[in-house]
Amino acid sequence: MLPAPLAEFAAAFPWFFPAAAFLFGACIGSFLNVCILRIPAGRSVVSPRSSCACGTPIAWYDNVPILSWFLLGGKARCCGRPYSIRYPFVEFLTAALFMACWLVFPPAKALCGWVLVSALIAATFIDLDHMIIPDVFTIGLAVAGLLLSLIFPSLHLEPEVRSGLFMSDSLRSVTIALQGMLFGSGMILWITLVAEAVLKKEAMGGADIKLVGAIGAFTGWTGAVTAMFGGAFVSLAWISLAWLFGRMKGGNSAAVLKTETPDGEPAPIGFGVQLPFGPMIAIAGGLHFLWLHRWVDAYFENIAMLITASW
Repeated sequence: MLPAPLAEFAAAFPWFFPAAAFLFGACIGSFLNVCILRIPAGRSVVSPRSSCACGTPIAWYDNVPILSWFLLGGKARCCGRPYSIRYPFVEFLTAALFMACWLVFPPAKALCGWVLVSALIAATFIDLDHMIIPDVFTIGLAVAGLLLSLIFPSLHLEPEVRSGLFMSDSLRSVTIALQGMLFGSGMILWITLVAEAVLKKEAMGGADIKLVGAIGAFTGWTGAVTAMFGGAFVSLAWISLAWLFGRMKGGNSAAVLKTETPDGEPAPIGFGVQLPFGPMIAIAGGLHFLWLHRWVDAYFENIAMLITASW
C-alpha cells in the first residue's frame, strides 16, 4: 500500500502513477534496446553513448523513447539511414507492461514485476536475434527473484495469508521462490533429457532451462509449469503464423521466426530445425505473472483439494 499522503494524491489524481509508470517503462525500454544490441556482442551498456550506424553520436532530443522514431520518420537525422521500428516497439512494450504491473498489483509487487518483465523482454529479443540468452537474464533473474522475495514478501503472499511478522513472511516467500526455481529447472531438465534420449539430439538449450527456473522464482512452481507448457502452445501459434507468412512470401518464414539447422545455417520451418524457445517461455511466464495466475493457481488448488479429500 502507498503511504497515506501518496494514497490521497493517487485518489485525487488517479492517472498520475499509471502515467508515471508508463513513462518510466519507456525509459527502461530505451535502455533495454541498448542491452539487446550490446550484451550479446560483449560490449558495455554504459559507455560509449548511443550512436548512429554511421558513427555519429545520437543527440538527446533524437533519443526520446517512442516519439523520436516517429518524429524522424524512422530515419537518422545525421545520415538519413533508416532504423528499425523495433526500437520504439520495445520501448512501448516495456512502458505498457510497466503500467499494467502498476494497475494490477500493489506497489511492492509491481516493482518486482518491472524487474521480471524487463529481463523477459531483453531475453526475448536477444534469443530471436542470436538464439542465445545471456546468464544475466537467467541466473541473474533467478537471484533477483530470490532477493526480492525476501525483501518483498508480497511477491508471493497475498495479504490474507500473511502473518504480519516480516521475518516469518519473508522466509515463507523466499521458500516459495526457491521451490519455483528448483521445480521449474528440474522439471524442464528431465523433459529435455527424455526428449534427447528419444530424438537422439539436443532438444532444448540450457538457457531455456535456467529461464524457466528464473520465472519460477517470481511466480512459484505453478508459474514455472505455465511457462513450460504454455510456452509450447505459444510456440505452436508462432510457428503456425510463421508458416502461413512464409507461404505468402514464397517460403520465407525468417521474417516472423528465425529457424536454423543444428549447424547454424538458416532453414525453413520443418522437422529437425532449431528455433528460439526462450521467447515462448517468456510470453507464457509473463502472462502467468500478470493475469493467468488467478486461474492457474485456483486450478491446482482444486486438484490438491480433490486429492486430499480422496485420502
